[in-house]
Formats: sequence, C-alpha cells, structure tokens
Amino acid sequence: MPTIDVWNMEHEKVGTMELADEIFGQPWRPDLVSEVVRCQRTRMRAGTASTKTRAEVSGTGRKPFRQKRTGRARQGTMRAPHHRGGGVAFGPKPRQYKPRMPRKVKHKALCSVLSHQLGSNKLFVLQNLQLPEIKTKQVARLVKNFGIDRCLLVDDKGNTALRLSARNLAGVEFRPVEGVNLIDLLKYDNLLISEQGIRALEGALKP
Repeated sequence: MPTIDVWNMEHEKVGTMELADEIFGQPWRPDLVSEVVRCQRTRMRAGTASTKTRAEVSGTGRKPFRQKRTGRARQGTMRAPHHRGGGVAFGPKPRQYKPRMPRKVKHKALCSVLSHQLGSNKLFVLQNLQLPEIKTKQVARLVKNFGIDRCLLVDDKGNTALRLSARNLAGVEFRPVEGVNLIDLLKYDNLLISEQGIRALEGALKP
C-alpha cells in the first residue's frame, strides 16, 4: 500500500498517510489515457461547423447557356459544387459530438495518471487548503512554497475562498473533487489536494 507525506501550506511535513493501492498503485497506461483524452476532447467540440449545399447558396438557378451547339460541356446550373460560388458537396453540418466511454475505462485511466503523478513526486497532499480570506497572493505564495509553476488545486466544492483566490493566477486552476478529469491533470502537471479531498477522490474511484 503506497504512502505519501502530508504537508501544511508552508511546505512543512506534518505526517504521512496511506493511499489505496487499487487507485494509487496502478501501472502507467498511455494507451488508455490517450483514448480517454481523445474522447473528452471530442465531447468538448461545439459541432457548429456548417456549409451550404447547392440548394442553399444564393444566386440564380437558371441554365447558364443553351444545351447544344456551343462546343462546351452541358451545364444545368452555376451553383453546382464544381463551380466557383457553388454549393459544397458532403460538407459539414451542425451535429453533436458525444462519443461514449465505459466508466471503468475512464476510472482506470484516471487511476493510472494519479499513480504516475505519485511516482513522479508531482502529487502533494496538504493537511487542508482553507484560506483565511480571498487573496490571490496567498495562493501564489502556496505555489511558490512548493517550488512549482503549474498546478491543479483540488478540494471540496464549498471552498469558495480557494476557488476565487486561484482564478486570476496563470498556470493555476481549482477543481472540486467531482470535477477532477484527465485533461486538467495532464495540463497542470502537479496536483495539490487536501487530505479531505484525497479521501473523497478515493471513495469516488474505488471499484
């Protein structure tokens, strides 16, 4: 069963805690991670791309010249796809991008990333992440104390002071435990999570 140090906000060790092996002791699975990230990014697409068909483009629909005795290939309309200004054949239309991924696969990929962060010393558990007031400089000092530039802060969604204090810092993002996802974990590289938050995360990911 893996163990991890517990720190206070001044980066002073205050204890250790044991982590669930089925979550934080998993092998690195880049294949699963890639598959889940691709699914997540696809679901984020707006799906608003749209082109006009030959029936929708503006312009006349009359025959451009007579059928015979011109020496040219016959044409029925100048709005056909092969003409300049014509419609688009088989172009994109608004649609929903909603690929589905099995829940077990998503959880396994998330556990793989968390285990990788633990093994790479990029996962930090803090005794708590409660701030006395809403101040951006307090979060900036917290990040500086741990010697990192980019990090994801994870705590209970009721921690409004932390969420508002972190929103104006480049490279720092707050997520509630329920909002932890692969894209954020990979984007921000380091994870700072409260002791309460990591227990809640274990409860959510346990099979």
